[in-house]
Amino acid sequence: MSLSVKAIGAFLLGLGLFASVPTYAERIRDLATIQGVRNNQLLGYGLVVGLDGSGDQTTQTPFTVQSIVNMLQQLGVTVPFNSSSLQMKNVAAVMVTANLPPFAQPGQMVDVVVSSIGNAKSLKGGTLLLTPLKGADGNIYGMAQGNLVVGGAGASAGGSSAKVNHLAAGRISNGATIEREVPSTIHNSETITLELTDTNFSTVSRMVGAINTRFGMTTASAVNGRVIRVKAPQSPDARVAFIGELENLDVTPAVQSAKVILNARTGSVVMNQTVTLDTCAISHGNLSVIVNTENTASQPAPFSQGQTTMVENAQIEIKKDEGEVILLNRAATLADVVKALNSIGATPQDLLAILQAMKASGSLRAELEVI
Repeated sequence: MSLSVKAIGAFLLGLGLFASVPTYAERIRDLATIQGVRNNQLLGYGLVVGLDGSGDQTTQTPFTVQSIVNMLQQLGVTVPFNSSSLQMKNVAAVMVTANLPPFAQPGQMVDVVVSSIGNAKSLKGGTLLLTPLKGADGNIYGMAQGNLVVGGAGASAGGSSAKVNHLAAGRISNGATIEREVPSTIHNSETITLELTDTNFSTVSRMVGAINTRFGMTTASAVNGRVIRVKAPQSPDARVAFIGELENLDVTPAVQSAKVILNARTGSVVMNQTVTLDTCAISHGNLSVIVNTENTASQPAPFSQGQTTMVENAQIEIKKDEGEVILLNRAATLADVVKALNSIGATPQDLLAILQAMKASGSLRAELEVI
């Protein structure tokens, strides 16, 4: 068995042992979110200045020059717009993104991410100029400005260069100031709506039961397998206290459906605790083709006026390892499934094909998802 199979087997076996532990209750805040309490995405276009010759090549990014000219005109500086005469290697055009948290108030600070949209080599050491941040409705909700922190390094000399991490993006901690509050609808209705992160009718039923047991039998009602409506007090103080207590209620979630995730690019295989395996027989063998090419020179006979030519001598060899039929007994737990698959001695890439064949034959009792 190869080392990679052993490593993956040990990892999955650990998951199996962990999955065998009895399920504990989780808080409602970990299983569901409240409708209307969400982040909002902000976006802005700005300029980063103060770069050490690593900014945009303005002949190839005319929008950088245009932005500089427009900014200087707003500051009272008249500059004739001529992209061929303006060579500013210390400036870069960037996009600025941020998350506006729920209930954020004017004056609060949030982090921003700054990413180059031109051909700047690096944003290290740059300063973001005042940039308005807009929401999906087109309104300005924040203003960003500050010095960038770029988590990378690079150097070049004599035609050679070296770079560590990514230099075309950086971050500014507390780089944006909130200027507008997003209206909240959480107090506009007699009820609040809980939305589960995963659709599960059993979990919804258990959550409704836990809420009604704590606050009264008509407090919560299920809308579908994902949404629950909960009656809440009308006054803001009482509603906030009610939501705080509601989020901390313990609910034992239902067991998830059996699923196996296959990553075809990396060969990773991940299973959850409900995966089972029926009795089946598997034959696994390897076929390898080896091609060796040796180049030799063919010399003509003396005084024959012939020419020297190159001759390719190819040798092809096909090796086929003897296959072995292995009986996998019915497995009831994830740990047993992992042991059964590891007994085959296949590589992670081979497991992808084996699991797909087992699913097609009906032996794998789980949903198979390839990502």
